[in-house]
Amino acid sequence: MIKFLQYLGQTYTRKLDSRVLSVLAQIAQSASKFANDMRLLQHEKELEEPFETGQIGSSAMAYKRNPMRSERINSLARHVIALSMDPNITASTQWLERTLDDSANKRICVPEAFLAIDSILILYANITSGIVVYENVIKTNMMQELPFMGTEEILMNAVLKGGDRQELHEKIRIYSMEAGKEVKEFGRPNDLVDRIAADDAFGMTKEEILAVLNPDNLCGRAKNQVTDFIEAIVNPILEKYKNNLTTEIGKINV
Repeated sequence: MIKFLQYLGQTYTRKLDSRVLSVLAQIAQSASKFANDMRLLQHEKELEEPFETGQIGSSAMAYKRNPMRSERINSLARHVIALSMDPNITASTQWLERTLDDSANKRICVPEAFLAIDSILILYANITSGIVVYENVIKTNMMQELPFMGTEEILMNAVLKGGDRQELHEKIRIYSMEAGKEVKEFGRPNDLVDRIAADDAFGMTKEEILAVLNPDNLCGRAKNQVTDFIEAIVNPILEKYKNNLTTEIGKINV
C-alpha cells in the first residue's frame, strides 16, 4: 500500500480511505462486543474490571463499581463506526477534481478514527490484563439454571433405564414449567431435580441425577476447542508480534 501511495498525490481514490476505516470499524465492533459482554457479566457479579485503589465507581452512589472502561470502549467504538461512513460518502460523491468537501472531511475522520482506536486498544489491554473472576458466583448462577439445561441428559439416562421417552419428555416439560414458576414468581430455589427424583417413572435417584448434571459432562468439546484455538491461532500471533507488544500495561486515568 505504501509503495502504491508514493506515486500518488492528493487525488488518489478515496476508496482507499474507505477500506482503511472499514478495518478500524471492524476492530471497534469486536472491542465493543467484548465491552458489552464485560458490562453484562459485571452486572451479574461474575466478572469485574480492574478497580484501582481509591477509584470512584459512581459520583452519586458510593457503593457502585461501574465498568467505566468498558463503557468508554462502547462510546469510542460507536464514534469509530460512525466515522467509517464518512469516507464511503466521500468516495461515492467525489467529483472529477478534488474539492474541499473531500479534503476537509478526510482530515477529520481519518486521524480521529486512528486516535480513537488507539484509545480503545489501550482500554482493552488494561481490562484484559486485570479481569477479576468470581468463580463462586459463576457456580451459583450456573447451578441455578443447570437442571433446565441438563434435562436432555436426564431424559436419555432415564430412557436407558427403560423409561418411555415420550412420557418422560412430557413430564419434564411440566416439571420444568412448575419449577420455573417457583423461581420466577416466588423467588424460591430451582427444585426441578427434586421433582424428577420423586417420580418413579424416571427410575433415577437424586444422587444419580446430580451426577448426570456434572457441568464437565455437559460442555462437549468446548474446553478442548478453546485450548486448540489458543494454541493454533492466538499464540502464533502473539509470538509473531511479541516485540511490538508492551510488557506491562500501565494504569490509566479513568
